[in-house]
Amino acid sequence: MRTTTPNSPHTHGRWRRTGSAVIATAALLFTGLGTAVQADAAASATTSTKVTYAATPCATPKHTGDLTCKSYRVTGGLTAYQKALAAKTGITPKAADATTPSGYSPTNLRSAYGLTSAAASNGSGETIAIVDAYNDPNAEADLATYRSYYGLSACTTANGCFKKVSQTGSTTSLPTSDAGWSEEISLDLDMASAICPLCNITLVEATSASYANLGTAENEAVTLGAKFVSNSYGGSESSSQTTYDTSYYKHAGVAITVSSGDSAYGAEYPATSQYVTAVGGTKLSTSSTTRGWTEAVWRTSSTEGTGSGCSSYDAKPTWQTDTGCTKRMESDVSAVADPATGVSVYDSYGVTAGWYTFGGTSVSAPIIAGVYALAGTPASGTYPAQYPYDYAGTSSLNDVTSGYNGSCSTAYFCTAETGYDGPTGWGTPEGISAFAN
Repeated sequence: MRTTTPNSPHTHGRWRRTGSAVIATAALLFTGLGTAVQADAAASATTSTKVTYAATPCATPKHTGDLTCKSYRVTGGLTAYQKALAAKTGITPKAADATTPSGYSPTNLRSAYGLTSAAASNGSGETIAIVDAYNDPNAEADLATYRSYYGLSACTTANGCFKKVSQTGSTTSLPTSDAGWSEEISLDLDMASAICPLCNITLVEATSASYANLGTAENEAVTLGAKFVSNSYGGSESSSQTTYDTSYYKHAGVAITVSSGDSAYGAEYPATSQYVTAVGGTKLSTSSTTRGWTEAVWRTSSTEGTGSGCSSYDAKPTWQTDTGCTKRMESDVSAVADPATGVSVYDSYGVTAGWYTFGGTSVSAPIIAGVYALAGTPASGTYPAQYPYDYAGTSSLNDVTSGYNGSCSTAYFCTAETGYDGPTGWGTPEGISAFAN
């Protein structure tokens, strides 16, 4: 979450993409049955091709002081999803195209986080708001393609499920369209749909990526009635952030999720707001365990990985009790973010229309917003960031105990440990209990 141009993306191997015929057939084996491919099968894959990726254009600020999105788009190599399919079918994908998904599906994500049952029955009548900058003119159409492909019910303006507005609530006077932020919007809408397919979705588009405009969009989302608001953007901390807290992010009774950042160790805002749920990122892999999945801290390099750290400005909320940081500690919980174990997204504005795989903590923030929505409307007067802390150390959260995102003087600020740690918080969802009142 930087307000400066991010480092150049790293290259992790040669480019090989999934062939449509292979994946269309094999997808039934991996996602159609609703179960994860086991680790022994994944380990049998013979390919060593690694994933390459690049930060989406909205990760570069247009203006000084702008906030940036938190996403990476895979550009080559074989994702974890593709490798698992290759191991299961014995057919290594080779053809390069964007005609079929190459990342984790809704079924995979629900399996990984114990949400299969809840997603089938919960969420009706709830609204998840997605706050992003600029306009995606293809948002509704792209969302329809994603949901149709994965067998999710239609979510359209016509049936009342989908709504797109500006930061002032207008449905007709929308911001300037932007291809980079459209990628982010597609990612956010698809992840909210994947986790809570019965939820309504409101997309609130800010005029620009400034604090003032994104903050105004945040307030508009709450004014329109959303009890769950996802934010996949951020920037460096500053002395102004406590003012932003009260102006934009202090909404009791609303679950506000924020990406922890993609620049590895270091605290960033608004993830460090005391009123939001800061969502870290993991590497999500199939496993031979009972759960069927395993996770570690997402870190690719010293400048690429999930954010974490001790705030320099925000006060420590009463529900946060770690002793190494006297102010607000980031993060609270986490979910998948590593591009190499990324998720499938459909996008068409400014790119070749098709399926892409995305990573970054822009993935994890809307996932957690969806989990909150499945858990039900937050209690009036409460700050839902506290809810997971009430279940700390229980089976309602998958404790992430391996990996790190940088170097730090206080170990848990940057290193996964049993119990609480900065990169992954108290862990990832195992069902919805830890996100309910």
